[in-house]
Amino acid sequence: MFDILVKGGTLPDGRVADIGIEKDRIKAIGQLDAEAGEVIDAAGDLVAPPFVDPHFHLDATLSYGQPRINASGTLLEGIGLWSELKEVMTEEQMVERALTYCDWAASMGLLAIRSHVDTCDDTLKGARAMLKVREQVKDYIDLQLVAFPQDGLYRDPTARENTLRALDMGVDVVGGIPHFERTMADGAASVRELCEIAATRGLRVDMHCDETDDPMSRHIETLAYETQRLGLQGRVNGSHLTSMHSMDNYYVSKLLPLIAEAGVSAVPNPLINIMIQGRHDTFPKRRGMTRVKEMQAHGITVGWGQDCVLDPWYPLGTADMLDVAFMGLHIAQMSSPEEMARCFRMVTEDNAQIMGLENYGLHEGADASLVVLDAATPTEALRLRAARICVIAKGRVIARTPRMDAQLSLPGRSASTRRRHRT
Repeated sequence: MFDILVKGGTLPDGRVADIGIEKDRIKAIGQLDAEAGEVIDAAGDLVAPPFVDPHFHLDATLSYGQPRINASGTLLEGIGLWSELKEVMTEEQMVERALTYCDWAASMGLLAIRSHVDTCDDTLKGARAMLKVREQVKDYIDLQLVAFPQDGLYRDPTARENTLRALDMGVDVVGGIPHFERTMADGAASVRELCEIAATRGLRVDMHCDETDDPMSRHIETLAYETQRLGLQGRVNGSHLTSMHSMDNYYVSKLLPLIAEAGVSAVPNPLINIMIQGRHDTFPKRRGMTRVKEMQAHGITVGWGQDCVLDPWYPLGTADMLDVAFMGLHIAQMSSPEEMARCFRMVTEDNAQIMGLENYGLHEGADASLVVLDAATPTEALRLRAARICVIAKGRVIARTPRMDAQLSLPGRSASTRRRHRT
């Protein structure tokens, strides 16, 4: 007797199987002939592990237009607007907006999020707010928090002290923004010190790294070196890495093996990167995507991140990681069947690996968290940005969405269509 039985779904690897759930764990996968408290008919539908976002800013989300619109659309103006907004935004407002976003995420099967939290605020109200949110959503969303000195570890006079305070409060991951320091030397020094802090405390590292069009911004090289020096392999991620789209090819031919050797992962954020980068260009115009396929060819784990939704940096967004992967697929020109399927893995399994999630996936003993999608395959899910028919989080159904059928009134044609297409 299972609590929930998901019947006849197609797994991402193409197998058709039933999934039996007891309490908060997957008890069995296979052809299961058993009773259950609830049976979910997934025949013909894709059953996938939950979506994962390894790069987001939950403290700023849903604040678009405050204190005003980002007129230039640049990263620097967005940072300036956020500096004004965080002075007047209350802790309660941060909590309420973050919880609203988590509602959206739950409805979309996004059940693990790594959020950077600004620590350049002596009150640390953002850290306090996000710790409250983490506690409130823990039964359905795994929320990791990154201590992020948004204005620079050295550039801001109290950022170092406040970052350490945030870590003492229970923030999970060490962050940084070396390219925003006053000099390249300061940026490299900040990478070194922040990695040392992580090594001393036994924590992971996730750096905003080289989020610029400047090909001489090369802090990812320092990050790879410090990862090796301190024995942090497998615990370090470089986010954005947009300067790599402008770097000399010969230098990159040296850089990529170093990143791979250090076990550093990468998270580009396609929606935001292509919106923000290249703002100073005329034509040809750079679009800000790092070298995704080239990194993957070297064995580097690369995921896709959402980064922003309705905040000072980005005016759109829906908490849909299929939107993120869909855009990434296009901008990285990942159009072969294998590459498109990989884009789906990048917002599920690969992102889970980057976050170090335990008990993730569709296997016996894993957390009973999964998504039933109105699609037959991972690639079809991307094409359709498929509806989440059912979302299960830690053994409990938390969201249901109707199928994407449209009702038609066309002479001689069927009464409905759902845009699913088998080839």
